[in-house]
Amino acid sequence: MSRDRQTLPEALARIEKVRKARAGKFYLREEHITLSHGSGGKATHNLIEGVFAKELSNPILDLMEDAAVFSLNGSGERMAFTTDSFVVRPLFFPGGDIGRLAVHGTVNDLAVAGATPAYLSAAVILEEGFPVRDLRTIVGSIRAAAAEAGVEIVTGDTKVVERGKADGLYINTAGVGPLRPGVRLSTAAARPGDRILVSGRIAEHGIAILMAREELFLETEIESDTAPLHGLVGGLLDAVGDGVRALKDATRGGIAAALNEIAIQSGVGIGVQEDAFPLRPDVRGACEMLGIDPLHIANEGKLIAIVAPERADAALAALRAHPAGSEAALVGEVSDEPEGMVFVRTGIGGRRVLDMLVGDALPRIC
Repeated sequence: MSRDRQTLPEALARIEKVRKARAGKFYLREEHITLSHGSGGKATHNLIEGVFAKELSNPILDLMEDAAVFSLNGSGERMAFTTDSFVVRPLFFPGGDIGRLAVHGTVNDLAVAGATPAYLSAAVILEEGFPVRDLRTIVGSIRAAAAEAGVEIVTGDTKVVERGKADGLYINTAGVGPLRPGVRLSTAAARPGDRILVSGRIAEHGIAILMAREELFLETEIESDTAPLHGLVGGLLDAVGDGVRALKDATRGGIAAALNEIAIQSGVGIGVQEDAFPLRPDVRGACEMLGIDPLHIANEGKLIAIVAPERADAALAALRAHPAGSEAALVGEVSDEPEGMVFVRTGIGGRRVLDMLVGDALPRIC
């Protein structure tokens, strides 16, 4: 008993120290760029805050949302605009390839802003010696994914660099679309009492990439979950309306990075139940074998929804009514403290801090 009395204040002091540290801005201390700066975790945020946000600050960029929202020429019509780059390795993986991923990633950044994706650009950087047959396959995937998502590729660019300078092929995309009337979503809008939903099984994309990259084999094949989410989002917003506070696609850094961004931006605490997250048994087994927390693994077809408590049941039903959300689950709740922190309640009743990783156990997954 005396030991508990001694260690509890120490534990609380550590939590308070972390909370205060998390409440401030991220700062870049490194003198050179590392792979960790592309992980979506702390190092990425350090890079963005320490260089890009500092030099390019403006009222739209400072919101740090996945897509910029603005009005056109004072017309009152609100639009969303986003851009993304894709450097996934390998270029082809179970469930997709870099072309399919590029379209879905851009469409989903617009979707979680509450927009209807309409037009995309596609710029390709090719390495000298890249097989034309593979290029045709990837461009075909771009065409098919765009048709599936109901968007058009309306502009683009192509560059070629010397052999050995681009790892085969990189893609940059941008997308634009109108916001749904009356929709105002923000990662800064979460409130104490709000419920946290996830749209389906997690960690499949990152594990599929790892299996393909390292040529690891399991008895069952794990495929990427890459998919467009704007249909799912549309059904959710139709059913719940302004009861949806925020949406976030859990890509780089996984569920952990997405929840931490919401907690920091909104100045709230977040608590989730570890065993509430849907997870394929073979994905769970792969994570255990590799010593990786599935909450830190990237997804490319899953989102987190923060919804008002009185609309949580309706939101969950709306997600489950769509094929992309058939395994949606309620996983946690927003609290008023500790600000900017995420806690996980474990299956055995313990509690641990779920922080962003500094780097990434699996770089170049998108």
